[in-house]
Amino acid sequence: MTLIKSMSTGLLLSTALVAAAHADSIRFWTMEIQPERMAVQEEIAKKFEAMTGHSVEIIPVEESDIQTRATAAFAAGDLPDVLNHTVQHLLPYAEAGILDTAAATEVVENLGVDTFASGPVRMAMADGEIVSVPSDGWTQMVVYRKDLFEAAGLEAPTSFDNISAAIDALHNPSEQYGFVAATKIDEGYMMQMIEHLSLAAGYSPVNADGSINEDTTQLVELLNMYKKLVEASPEGDLYWSQSRELYLDGKAAMIIWSPSILDELGGLRDSAPVTINDDPTSKELAANTGFATLISSAGNPDGAAWADVRYLGITNDANTEVAQEFVEFVVSEGYGQWLSQAPEGKFPVRKGPEAGSTEYEATWAGLDVGVDRKAPLGDIYPQQVIDDIVAGLSVGDRWGVSTGQLATASKLVNSQIMSRVIREMTDGDLTVEEAAQKIVDEHKSAL
Repeated sequence: MTLIKSMSTGLLLSTALVAAAHADSIRFWTMEIQPERMAVQEEIAKKFEAMTGHSVEIIPVEESDIQTRATAAFAAGDLPDVLNHTVQHLLPYAEAGILDTAAATEVVENLGVDTFASGPVRMAMADGEIVSVPSDGWTQMVVYRKDLFEAAGLEAPTSFDNISAAIDALHNPSEQYGFVAATKIDEGYMMQMIEHLSLAAGYSPVNADGSINEDTTQLVELLNMYKKLVEASPEGDLYWSQSRELYLDGKAAMIIWSPSILDELGGLRDSAPVTINDDPTSKELAANTGFATLISSAGNPDGAAWADVRYLGITNDANTEVAQEFVEFVVSEGYGQWLSQAPEGKFPVRKGPEAGSTEYEATWAGLDVGVDRKAPLGDIYPQQVIDDIVAGLSVGDRWGVSTGQLATASKLVNSQIMSRVIREMTDGDLTVEEAAQKIVDEHKSAL
């Protein structure tokens, strides 16, 4: 395999000439289908071809279609060489024989396992192999008013106890809400928040053998926490829209949000303006905001973070060596460009080309974000904030990952049983204990 690493100019030229004599073409299915992102990927492919002689056909596939398209292509023996996919597809694709897990393991080991964030690698482990190569990801965060916390002498909201104490100190409706929790049950945002807090509580609905977890101890802790969050929120059907609007207006002390809010806090998006003062481009709110990715509890003192990670899978139909070269290139020489497609939602899963290096993280922090105005994240937030939000990927998790039950857990997420029952509880129709038992019973019926 020709390894795409830093080389002298002469060696680069030699490598390109040799590769050109044995040029191949591979196909790459990508879920990054927006025109501007496709243009970035085409540029990456051109650079790869210039260095190796190998061409890459980039084929856009809607994320909602990737499962059925991959299954059909596998049955027809017509899989692409490289497949961009989500964390939910890791084990199903590996178990179905779609992914060449040995090839992915070789890539990660060659690049250095210790150059990757541990969370994305841990998610991709199955039977001692790394089944797909992590490319990027993001973690949900507690977004909070750091200035208000400091003025009140409060600890950062990194635990259930700290969040509860902050609500007690800062909740002052309708001038300011202590939290804005999701209550709209048909929005995926509510299940994301539930799963995040559930991981923090140490509760998973699925046991290692695939059965439903009937121990409600940590589930009750989660439900008590969620009830308090809702009590500190405005009334009504709340989801991501209201939580963002209230925070940007200075009327929420805490929310849970994705990192796509990073550019909005910096006054870079007219469709979601900062309204704490008369200047919608103000960076004042960004300066007064802190971020907590790791949340702990009595049931899980080590804490957890909810992470969404994307992967580059090498398929069992691939031209393996060329596919491996391309994946290596994307997460090394082409990495800055890959992350530039959407820096606020593509955190680097590799900090640098060698263990201890932060080269790629520094490149990422210097990439422009925003819609109506552009600025690097590093110009909006201090280095400590950058370090904190990227570090969340190392502890990022999802239901069922550690026990190999991600597919079963995903069915329960999609059922939205917990969203519905929690809403019944917060509406006063169920006690916490009744809600816990109803969740267990309905999860059992769903499988």
